Amino acid sequence: MAESLSRIGLAGLAVMGQNLALNIAEKGFPISVYNRTTSKVDETVERAKREGNLHLRGFHDPKSFVQSIQKPRVVIMLVKAGAPVDQTIQTLSTYMEKGDCIIDGGNEWYENTERREKAAAELGLLYLGMGVSGGEEGARHGPSLMPGGSFEAYKYIEDIVLKVAAQVPDSGPCVTYIGKGGSGNFVKMIHNGIEYGDMQLIAEAYDVLKSVGKLSNEELHEVFAEWNRGELLSFLIEITADIFSIKDNKGDGYLVDKVLDKTGMKGTGKWTVQQAADLSVAAPTIASSLDSRFLSGLKDERVEAAKVFKHGGMDDIISGDHGFVDKSKLIDEVRKALYASKICSYAQGMNLIRAKSVEKGWDLKLGELARIWKGGCIIRAIFLDRIKQAYDRNSELANLLVDPEFAKEIVERQSAWRRVVCLAINSGISTPGMCASLAYFDTYRRERLPANLVQAQRDYFGAHTYERTDMPGSFHTEWFKIAKQAKM
Repeated sequence: MAESLSRIGLAGLAVMGQNLALNIAEKGFPISVYNRTTSKVDETVERAKREGNLHLRGFHDPKSFVQSIQKPRVVIMLVKAGAPVDQTIQTLSTYMEKGDCIIDGGNEWYENTERREKAAAELGLLYLGMGVSGGEEGARHGPSLMPGGSFEAYKYIEDIVLKVAAQVPDSGPCVTYIGKGGSGNFVKMIHNGIEYGDMQLIAEAYDVLKSVGKLSNEELHEVFAEWNRGELLSFLIEITADIFSIKDNKGDGYLVDKVLDKTGMKGTGKWTVQQAADLSVAAPTIASSLDSRFLSGLKDERVEAAKVFKHGGMDDIISGDHGFVDKSKLIDEVRKALYASKICSYAQGMNLIRAKSVEKGWDLKLGELARIWKGGCIIRAIFLDRIKQAYDRNSELANLLVDPEFAKEIVERQSAWRRVVCLAINSGISTPGMCASLAYFDTYRRERLPANLVQAQRDYFGAHTYERTDMPGSFHTEWFKIAKQAKM
């Protein structure tokens, strides 16, 4: 009888769930699948037959689904975050026994995972919150997996995830046990925040090349394809090159030009920025990418604003006539600006992870996170190798910017970076991500900031006190009285 039991179960068969289930079956692990909408179950079973007669069985009711899995039972859920997760846990746990394990593979808020882990423990069940990155392609052929929670539960599935995750030749499977509690979800959330920053910076590079450099889609395709052979080699640069090459099948020209300039979002970017504020960690590049998405949503208002500002001295700037632009020089400088800005974005993400790890006692390994992001996930890039090496050199590194290698790269690129930002500003093109990254770098590298004035203002109006550079202790000055006397 035991031979006929599945090694693992998966509940929730939207695209991600289906693809992950097929990936698991293809790697040699018999799997049972279940979905509340039974047509999804039948669809998945059909796909399993079509895609190589994979060892996958579908169930229309939760009881027979759970009972078809070998003990200790492991069930992965891939359902919408929030209430649907709680409902699915309730449905499944009814038929599960002490020692069985539930894994949430969705983009869940990390505190919900911690709450559920405690609730599961009271029922004698183990619980993991596992970030899954790579979209539907990654889920099917090898995602980056970020499991956090019960280490015992991780050990149950280690043999499966090591095979199912993306495989990177020089650094192994893109999975590791992240840490306790909701750390897996938290790390996935910050990964998504970094992804927001990355996408915004690429969009800005495109805008400068198109609006100032007047590059055609054919030229943009060639530029991004070329960039993808160098230091910027990454999934996002690769797909960007592809996008510029695709013609519109419903009309003339290229499809990218017909896509409405309104960006959607699922919430992980917003959570990242909220966490940055809660942890008092600066993440301006990620925050600017979120603001840009909010502003993109105001399409109707922007159309009206464009009419208002067509006059009144703006037309010279907006017409984009800036004399002769040396295209090859511009392309080279934008590449450098993009790379330098990207270093800042990743530095902010890593600082967020470290701050949370310290707060929660998770003991997260930043170099190991860079390693598992090298394949399968949306931010996979050759650049992550450099980040891993930076943390291998110094696991206590305060900021990626001060790693000797990254510091050298930024210094080499900073004049091009500044020229691109100035060119964009003078052309009336917004580059909030590049500007935020540059301001972050310029603030971080300065020994003395004008924060002394802000602190003096706080003490003036609110008696918040201040420290001095030349002697220890807290001080308060009655600025108002002294100023008033001086005016008399």
